[in-house]
Amino acid sequence: MTDSNSETLIDTNLLVARSLVSAGVKHMFGVVGIPVTSLANRAVSLGIRFIAFHNEQSAGYAASAYGYLTGSPGILLTVSGPGCVHGLAGLSNAMANTWPMVMISGSCDQRDAGKGDFQELDQLAAVKPFVKLAVKANDTTQIPKFVFDVVNCAVLDRPGGCYLDIPSDVLHQSVSESNAETLLASAKESFESEQVAENVVISGEVEKVVGLLRNAERPLIVFGKGAAFSRAENALKILVEKTGIPFLPTPMGKGLLSDTHELAATAARSLAIGRCDVALVVGARLNWLLHFGEPPKWSKDVKFILVDVSKDEIELRKPYIGLVGDARQMVEKINKEIKDDPFCFGISHSWVVAISTKAKENVLKMELQLKKDVVPFNFLTPMRIIRDAIIAEGSPAPILVSEGANTMDVGRSVLVQTEPRTRLDAGTWGTMGVGLGYCIAAAVASPDRLVVAVEGDSGFGFSAMEVETLVRYQLPVVVIVFNNGGVYGGDRRNPEEITGPHKDDPAPTSFVPGAAYHTLIEAFGGKGYLVGTPEELKSALTNSFSARKPAVINVTIDPYAGAESGRMQHKN
Repeated sequence: MTDSNSETLIDTNLLVARSLVSAGVKHMFGVVGIPVTSLANRAVSLGIRFIAFHNEQSAGYAASAYGYLTGSPGILLTVSGPGCVHGLAGLSNAMANTWPMVMISGSCDQRDAGKGDFQELDQLAAVKPFVKLAVKANDTTQIPKFVFDVVNCAVLDRPGGCYLDIPSDVLHQSVSESNAETLLASAKESFESEQVAENVVISGEVEKVVGLLRNAERPLIVFGKGAAFSRAENALKILVEKTGIPFLPTPMGKGLLSDTHELAATAARSLAIGRCDVALVVGARLNWLLHFGEPPKWSKDVKFILVDVSKDEIELRKPYIGLVGDARQMVEKINKEIKDDPFCFGISHSWVVAISTKAKENVLKMELQLKKDVVPFNFLTPMRIIRDAIIAEGSPAPILVSEGANTMDVGRSVLVQTEPRTRLDAGTWGTMGVGLGYCIAAAVASPDRLVVAVEGDSGFGFSAMEVETLVRYQLPVVVIVFNNGGVYGGDRRNPEEITGPHKDDPAPTSFVPGAAYHTLIEAFGGKGYLVGTPEELKSALTNSFSARKPAVINVTIDPYAGAESGRMQHKN
């Protein structure tokens, strides 16, 4: 397109795509339609890989997980109105997990706002509770600055979601090539000049931390996915091995240090948190996953050292000592302070011996249960077979995605993580339905790794249609469905609950018995397996892992095996 002076014009769709490329964006997730289809096509033409989903919820979950795995914001593209609302699932998930993500949505023509236009919604108001920054481009000249603003803000300080709204009339505007170049250069220059200031920690604070750890009788190091996001694994390894302090990862912190490490306290969790007198908590919040840091799970006298990128989090929790800053940088400062006056508890220290002894006892008890081949399957037998198959893959280790109640809880105890950022589960918000979105994000972010999902049939059902997306992009994802006929295992009602005019309806927790989930992927050309014995499961895992092609393994589980999530019993 050219104007009357023969200067080339570019439309907003292309300007958005150029801005995203200039900001370093390599992947986008979303669902196209009016008014953003051209934007997606323009992005693809400039080298951005666009992964098209069946619904915005799964695409949003993918964008949030991509931000965690790569450290760069995951980009979600949606249509207006309902598309934006569906995308809020991903934005809210990013907010709760503090992962960087940007949602870009088309919106109605500005001239028709308030008239009941097609898919009209005040989208800025809708997204506000779930984002760090929300902006609306009223003119195409604002596009480069706003793109850089949301991409930058998503990763600054505590990561989270950001939102860019682009009305349909703006998407149809054009700007001259020369003006576009000027706008892009100005936005990029401003972006690059914004240096992320390193948090200044008074040396005395670090000295206090080291002194507290040195003089503790029963110290514990706890780390979470915030430490994983900051790539703190090497610094943590040095800290743990120089001091000899046992460590406890949160579920998605697993793998920063191998679960098989001699100082791992995961199998002695209750003892570790119940008796420690000093807890260094790095990149993990004292929320429900850590029992809020309160008695009776924790000692009433425990002294918390909290390392968090958010000053607000420190002020909220009021720890004994708080270090505000990036997890890796803060642990490196602690290591530097220790280096000048090293100490190590040693494997013969009474606290280390107590943790190690309890962990070995619990592991032995678990292994005695795992070694039995129970058919019809309980949860433990197939989980052991899956664990062994994943371990046999070696390095790079597969990325494990897990969701469900029994399935996820048992998996946390049985499945082994040996490398960082190789576990994705329901997370801080306990979000169900993340499975297939997370799988796709993991396969895109880490193309050298196999992705293995271990899901309950309920969790799988939220996003099952995305198996077509797996096949369409030929992603190396194997989805293992623990099929026990429903939520927690189908109909578990007491007789007195089966009354009323609809007593003959299936229980609210029941699904169709024996559902053939494996045939769903076969409809699109993927590979499906139905298994009910150890030999069948081992064969399916061997074949699907070696093929590295989209597959669903439908594992028949005894509907009376397992129980409701232990952490959730008191809430339900």
